[in-house]
Amino acid sequence: MQNLTQDGQQLVNNLSSKYNLSNDAIIHMLISVNNGSGSMAQFNCPELGGSGQWMRGGMTMVGDMFNHGLKMTVDNLCNDLANGLANLQIFTPIPKGTPGSNQWWPGDLGHPFSSGAQNNIRYAVFPNRLAVELNGQVTVYNTLDNNISGVSQQQGGDSSLTFSSQYGTIAVNSLPIISGTGIAPAPQRNFAESTQSPKQNSVQNNPTPEVKNNFPNTSSVDETIQLIEKLAKLKDAGAITEDEYNMKKTELLSRI
Repeated sequence: MQNLTQDGQQLVNNLSSKYNLSNDAIIHMLISVNNGSGSMAQFNCPELGGSGQWMRGGMTMVGDMFNHGLKMTVDNLCNDLANGLANLQIFTPIPKGTPGSNQWWPGDLGHPFSSGAQNNIRYAVFPNRLAVELNGQVTVYNTLDNNISGVSQQQGGDSSLTFSSQYGTIAVNSLPIISGTGIAPAPQRNFAESTQSPKQNSVQNNPTPEVKNNFPNTSSVDETIQLIEKLAKLKDAGAITEDEYNMKKTELLSRI
């Protein structure tokens, strides 16, 4: 955890007394509000009913959904923490471009036109680039010709991120990696494929002879060719490098 300043420790002590909560609980909520840029928080604090969400000026959700007193406590506490983050130097400053700082992405990316945090993941969107921080590790992706309009995290343990573009919902781990190790060990998928429904997945997992067809169908070959043509146009336009083009082309061809 990033070190607290003297003002930050004093804020924690004051709020611990005010709300009759432990310092650990206050610090947990402080980090959650800070990750949400002072306007939202996703937390899991036993002293506050377990998992919950808070949005400034919006809805507050706690594990005990009918406990209105607990909701009010969470809302008031998060507002106090947000005000403290806005008006005090709560954390010891960390150099820009360093994981854990408010500007955690590589400095050469400039200023993002969109950023946010969900659970233990932070993201920032730049022209042709998407930076993601998970557990202090930063990965930068090439967004190709996708126009990102929103990023969301699936609930579960696979740390899976998706984003919305003109092609629909796309998995972040399907994008080419510029730097870093990636946010999940799952194999990459075609970046123009849509997410399959559970029913479709159940059919694919059915070990029947009809499903086990090792020959590519015509539509998948045509789609792959179209994607390679798009990549070539991006390369000619200077949006991706020759190496990025060859890497993605080889990956697409290996799937047919």
